[in-house]
Order: sequence, then C-alpha cells, then structure tokens
Amino acid sequence: MKLSESVKSISYLKANAANLIDEINKNQKTFVITQNGEAKVVVQDIKAFEKMQETMAMLKLLAMTNVHSKEADDIKSTFSALRKELKSLH
Repeated sequence: MKLSESVKSISYLKANAANLIDEINKNQKTFVITQNGEAKVVVQDIKAFEKMQETMAMLKLLAMTNVHSKEADDIKSTFSALRKELKSLH
C-alpha cells in the first residue's frame, strides 16, 4: 500500500463517500483521512479489518504461550492449535 495514494481529506470523504466506500470494498484498501492537514482516522475494508484483528489475536496468543523451540511442534500444527483456541474464544 502506497501511503501517498491512500491519503484523503475529510472534505474529499464527505463529497465522495459512496465512491470511496466502493473503492475500499472492491480493492480491500485502507485510507487515511486527514483534517486540517493532520491524519485523524483510518477507513478500512471490513474484511481487511477482520483479518488484521485475527492476526493480532493470534500474535497475542503466540506471545502468551511459553513455547520454546525445542518443545514446539512444527509451525503448521502450532498455528492450527492457535486457530482452534482463537475460535473457542468467540
């Protein structure tokens, strides 16, 4: 993602909200919205947001485990177990 192509002013958002939302959904883009030249909010596709949240949750679970490399299974089974644990939390 090129930040320079993803920065829009709040006035642009107000004038082009429907078009911007269509672009965000079609391309799973993220836009930084500015107000008075300062970055204020991020507008993001819901699927990209959910993927980011899932990734953050998995990283949090991984950080909370005390798995040392000698004791760990292969990476696929480790992440499979983390996914199962994450789903059980929902």
